Amino acid sequence: MTAATRRAMVLAAGLGRRMAPLTDARPKPLIEVAGKCLIDWSLDRLQAAGVETVVVNCHHHAELVRTHLSRRATPRTVVLWEPDLLETGGGVVNALDQLGSDAFFVVNSDAIWLDRPGEAAALSRLTAAWHEADMDALLLLHDRQRAIGHDGDGDFLLAADGRLSRRERGTKAPFLFAGVQLLHPRLFAGAPDGPFSLNLLYDRALAAGRLYGTRHAGEWLHVGTPKAVAEAEAFLAADRGGGSPP
Repeated sequence: MTAATRRAMVLAAGLGRRMAPLTDARPKPLIEVAGKCLIDWSLDRLQAAGVETVVVNCHHHAELVRTHLSRRATPRTVVLWEPDLLETGGGVVNALDQLGSDAFFVVNSDAIWLDRPGEAAALSRLTAAWHEADMDALLLLHDRQRAIGHDGDGDFLLAADGRLSRRERGTKAPFLFAGVQLLHPRLFAGAPDGPFSLNLLYDRALAAGRLYGTRHAGEWLHVGTPKAVAEAEAFLAADRGGGSPP
């Protein structure tokens, strides 16, 4: 285990409007899928990978997130309340003081990834693929056509050397961003104040040739709507992907 994988952030501050009415009385990270809260699917994976400290930002029903996390002994969690939403980029900037000087994981709280038996775990694949001298960001990618709960046009094309490029408007890309990544603090040098999307920094890294990706070997489920909750539970119950829960 390297220092680059000992700290992480889970992005959990969204309003969860697309998940309504399930989010009327609780935040999206606490929606249960197959008997486990969405945020715990991520935290269990991070814990299994040896991550010791996880920063969690929150906004909608923040007190419920804080109470839920207080019941976990590991990994250690640091909760940051955002009175005003900072979006993905601003949320990470707000947490940088807690994330140290090495590369760290950032994970979306509305996705579940399953590691395929016999293959390296997704977080281990990211750590193994990380090259400090060449990369500012390393994104976990998933085959667009095999995604559960996602029907978009994809996000990236992946070159043989691991560098990423955006799909052109009106086209489809073979890979989508799976919401799991390794980022280095230098990616945030000169980042704007206030709310902004991480996509701004991805594009800067892409222009500098420092945005990379690696493929996920297992299954991936996006859980952003009540319908997607039902789809994810049906998939997990059938165990069609052969993935291994934490």
